[in-house]
Amino acid sequence: MDLPLSGPLLRPGLLAAGVTDHELRRLRRPEDRHALLVAAAVPRVAADAVVSHVSAAVLHGLPVWALALDRVHTTRPRRTSAVRTGRLHVHTAPLCAEDVCEVGGVRATSVARTLADVARTAAFEQAVVVLDAALRRHLVSREELHAVLAWMPRWPGVPAARRAVAFADPGAASPGESRSRVAMARLGVAMPVLQWKVRSPSGVVLGTADFGWPEHGWAGEFDGLVKYGRTGQQASDVVVAEKRREDAMRTVLRGFTRWTWGELAAFAEVARRLPN
Repeated sequence: MDLPLSGPLLRPGLLAAGVTDHELRRLRRPEDRHALLVAAAVPRVAADAVVSHVSAAVLHGLPVWALALDRVHTTRPRRTSAVRTGRLHVHTAPLCAEDVCEVGGVRATSVARTLADVARTAAFEQAVVVLDAALRRHLVSREELHAVLAWMPRWPGVPAARRAVAFADPGAASPGESRSRVAMARLGVAMPVLQWKVRSPSGVVLGTADFGWPEHGWAGEFDGLVKYGRTGQQASDVVVAEKRREDAMRTVLRGFTRWTWGELAAFAEVARRLPN
């Protein structure tokens, strides 16, 4: 595949490089388009370079909410300065054997090293999104993350990465739930129990809430219809199932707060409806 590493990726150039129309139709997600850039860049980078940072996160199938995907990131184990071009960012940093793996035939940084690099260079909220997902999928342990960060004590961004790792929680089931946690922490909302099972007085599970404050008898849900819509149900069935689940939980709760993706950026109004 011979794609240009600068300028826009237009259909004629993609077709000339061997990308089919069927493949183009599949490239709707930014992550898919970035994976295409990675495939184009790999044959042209130095032999000792490995795909890293957000590009490696994409290869590992991790969510990369709000992370820039305009450049392919690689790392070379050299002491020379980093290099940036229109579509390529070459980092230079030490790499040990445990830091490198293969993903689909492409040499990339391991999940632990990838997460450490992303957490060092991204904002806290973006770092938490990808860390939560990796921990939830059991792709990495917190101990592995601490070990990688201990290996780079004086590298830029390591203190911020440690804070993000400490905050990360495998109980967050989506980027929206991860972002909700960050917003709650910033606004002084009491930290919730994640994936709280709401039970009847006899112990029957009535439903599982994304967030729970058992001492307050309060539950919170982030955009539940999105979560339930992934099961392949019809939209009307999703609405009915969600309504029944919520109604059942409300019979034993003192309060129930729901919010959507659009409310995350200005979460203060939602926070006022949650326990403090």
